[in-house]
Amino acid sequence: MFDTLYDCFWWDRIWLPVNLTWADLEDRDGRVYAKASHLYVTVPYALVFLLVRYTFERFIATPCAASLGIKERVHLRVTDNPILELHYLSHTRSPGQSAVDGLSKKSGLSGRQVERWFRRRRNQDRPGVLKKFREASWRFVFYLFTFFGGILALYDKEWFYDTRQVWTGFPKQSMLESQYWYYVLEMSFYGSLLFSITFDVKRKDFKEQIVHHLATLTLLSFSWCVNYIRIGTLVMLVHDSSDVLLESAKLFNYAKWERTCNALFVVFAIVFMVTRLIIFPFWLIHCTWVYPVEHYPPFFGYYFFNVMLVVLLLLHIFWAYLILRMVRKFLFGKVRPSRDYRFRPAWSVYPALPFSRDTNIPQV
Repeated sequence: MFDTLYDCFWWDRIWLPVNLTWADLEDRDGRVYAKASHLYVTVPYALVFLLVRYTFERFIATPCAASLGIKERVHLRVTDNPILELHYLSHTRSPGQSAVDGLSKKSGLSGRQVERWFRRRRNQDRPGVLKKFREASWRFVFYLFTFFGGILALYDKEWFYDTRQVWTGFPKQSMLESQYWYYVLEMSFYGSLLFSITFDVKRKDFKEQIVHHLATLTLLSFSWCVNYIRIGTLVMLVHDSSDVLLESAKLFNYAKWERTCNALFVVFAIVFMVTRLIIFPFWLIHCTWVYPVEHYPPFFGYYFFNVMLVVLLLLHIFWAYLILRMVRKFLFGKVRPSRDYRFRPAWSVYPALPFSRDTNIPQV
């Protein structure tokens, strides 16, 4: 039964153009092709990333935060109360008036004391600026490394300048060592984020982050297995360019360098618009939608990949609307992104989805 399902899932007609089979992608004549088995290494690498991250945050990010005057805020710890703690963990962190009255009777405390207990309990769980700074520092360093690493891997490739070359000889395109490490590092990083999401700073889009990580790993794996590696690296590089600016804006936000933070956010907004709303649809989606049919008839994998990219484009348009609205507000003196509470929701709905990064805009 399992073998039948396996064979159906990997049926050639689903993932490969007509007249091609998986046998055609076996290593031969000096060519090495991407294989699903190559991705197994991302699991132990994800664990290595967690260790490297812990070391970086403790011995590099924390001293940097101290030099910028960022300290961990100590919140008053609540007194032990099993009744209130059980309600806090299993029901809600912000009980309504009727719930407060009920808890007051059960615990023997006044309604005001119950409300104060829940307020302090929420503050106790709220992550400090130091924790946010360390996480943003780690992501910034990784995104910066992958962005420049992507440039070094692609600058001398013909498809970096002429997207028609992406499909030349597809799918019989030999895998390059630089492409291998680009994909492995990206997927390992996303895997580490998935492993660490339970103890990272939890924002309002916690569930969306989980969906994002899983969707990203799925699409990266798909592009790897069907040898969409050239276009995959281009899409990742395009998204990297704005994410580096975003994480740097977070760092200056936590350090309370408001002018620098605001300036970086404006630059980020410009780069986002250019890369996500111009280059992405008019170069990359055009490349995946128009050029392939010049070489082979459309097939399921072709439609699947393009539909996913179009969905991502729609999300980009939505995020761009929110970003432009924020830029307009604080440029005209109505709001500063590092202060106003209205800045939070718009930044928090910017989770990077397939081929993007996990870059939730800073929440203060």
